[in-house]
Parts: sequence; structure tokens; C-alpha cells
Amino acid sequence: MSKRNSQSAKMAARERLREERERQAKKAKIRRQLVVAASVVGVLAAAGGIGYAVVQANKPDHWEAAKDAELVKPANTSGKDGTTVVIGKADAKKTLELYEDPRCPICASFEQSVGKTIEKDVEDGKYKVQFIGASFLDRNLTGEGSKNALSALGAALDVSPEAFLAYKSALYSAEFHPEETDDKFKDDAYLIKVADSVDALKNNKEFQAAVKDGTYDRWALEMSDKFDGSDVQGTPTVKMDGKKLTGSDGENAPMTVDEFTAAVDKALKG
Repeated sequence: MSKRNSQSAKMAARERLREERERQAKKAKIRRQLVVAASVVGVLAAAGGIGYAVVQANKPDHWEAAKDAELVKPANTSGKDGTTVVIGKADAKKTLELYEDPRCPICASFEQSVGKTIEKDVEDGKYKVQFIGASFLDRNLTGEGSKNALSALGAALDVSPEAFLAYKSALYSAEFHPEETDDKFKDDAYLIKVADSVDALKNNKEFQAAVKDGTYDRWALEMSDKFDGSDVQGTPTVKMDGKKLTGSDGENAPMTVDEFTAAVDKALKG
């Protein structure tokens, strides 16, 4: 090979090397641009995700929002917020006050033992009964079953006092009442399932819609506030003329029919 040809070959090789370096540089630049763009998108997406999470976290939960919802009072109630629930004959001279929390297992035992006696006494005109519902177990155990059951009871009361009594009895029954720590009443479908055991509520579309829509959620909160504002510390609590009725232990609600009847008869004479 001549010296001239050798020099030309070297120049051509250097040119090819230069062109290859330029191509690699362009590729590297494009890769850097793509990485930066992807990083920006990732940051924006993360920021958007964080922003969404913050918004969601700061949104009031259902029951917080229910505090500001329109108050719908069930039929068959009275008082400023519709939280006076008195059932019985108008000429019954005295009123039995009954304080209960739907999730309370002792309330369930009380209702299973004494509930039918109370219903019969009210039907016979022995006394009227006033119900005050609580939801403190939702706070103590966490959950929303007590509030949700109170709301459903409001829907039953809107149907009729008789439907309310029958539904309350079903909720506290051995068949349907859950363990205290099982927040089963938070489930609307379960509350409707229990209601299907009550003739007046079975397949009752208006009742079911009220439960699903939370029509009486605000009312349930007002009822719970009424309990919280009372001097009652636990459930079940039974009063007549403002005085607590107790069983043989002198402290707790009478848990048998005999003890309950004895305490009520004594109060009616007072």
C-alpha cells in the first residue's frame, strides 16, 4: 500500500469514528431527556397521588358528614329533634324510660328475657315506654354498628310503633344479635336481613331505601347525643319517675321477668 493510500485510509477511519461518536452522543442526550421527562411525570404523578390522598384523608367520613345533613325525623316521634320516642296508651299515667345501645350484649340479654313483658305491659296500658338509644360502644370498640342500627330503628319507627318494637326485638334476639366486638350492624344488608323477619318490614321497599340511603343517620346521631347528655352511665338502664329501677343486687337493671315486674310494680305505687 502506498503512503498516500495509507493516509487516506486513516482519515476515513477517523471520520467514521467521529460520526459514530456523534451518533452515540445524540443517543445519550435523548436518553437523558427521556429520563428527565419520566422523572418529572413521576414527580407530578406522586404529587397528584399525595394530593389526592390528602384530600381523601381530610374529607369527613360518613358519620362526620351526617352531622351536617338535613335532620329527618321519623314519624311517631316528638320533641325538638324528634328524639322523644314514647310508645303506649295516652291514658297510661307513668312512663318507663329504657336506655339501650344496639351493640350491647347485656341489652340483648335483657331484651330476650324481659322485652316481651314490656311489650305486653305497654299493650295493657300499665305504663308507656320511652326509648333512648346510645352508640357509645362504637366509640369504645370502634365501629359504626350502634349508630347504623339506631338509624334503621328510626326507619322502622317511621313505619309504625309496632314495627319499631318488633324490629328492636329482632335486633336483640339470640338469632341476630352479634358478639359485642363484631360490628355486624354496620352492614345495611344485614340490618335489612333482620328486618325481613318482621312482617311489617319484610320486603318493605321504603324501609329498605331509608336504611340504604341513611335517611335517619342524622336522627341517630341526635338520639345518641341525647343519651350522652343524660346521667346514665351504662346500658341497659331502666327508670321510672327519674328513679333507676334495679334487680336484686340493688345496682343493675332487673334482668329477669320476676325482678323486673317487682321493680316496676313498686315504682307504679310510688
